[in-house]
Amino acid sequence: MRVSGTFLALIGIFFGIIGLIYWFTAYEDAGFLMLIGSAFLGMLPGGYYLWWSRRMRPLEGDRPDATPSSGAGVIDSFPGSSIWPFLLGMGALFATLTFIFGLWLAPIAAALGLSAVIGGIVESRRGGTV
Repeated sequence: MRVSGTFLALIGIFFGIIGLIYWFTAYEDAGFLMLIGSAFLGMLPGGYYLWWSRRMRPLEGDRPDATPSSGAGVIDSFPGSSIWPFLLGMGALFATLTFIFGLWLAPIAAALGLSAVIGGIVESRRGGTV
């Protein structure tokens, strides 16, 4: 957790420095705000991980003597291939296209999204394909 938090915090610091350099050299608002937003996207989870790493036991990746096999746990089973994530993505695509082409795509997006959610729930309850 400490390694991940440090990595994300350093990414946030990097984007913050680049954003300040960009602000003073380009005098352009949009790029500066995007770089500062990227800095916050690195600093927020990085700070959270670093805050929690002091309260938790060290993870396998935080120990200097750890090997790749020491962090491996028991692997049960992976879910098989499913159509429902694809349908959920298509529903999200049509929901985004609703903002561009109009509200006539909203029922299609809602139908795809709702069927994907219901299908995923039913499939996870049954433990197989629907």
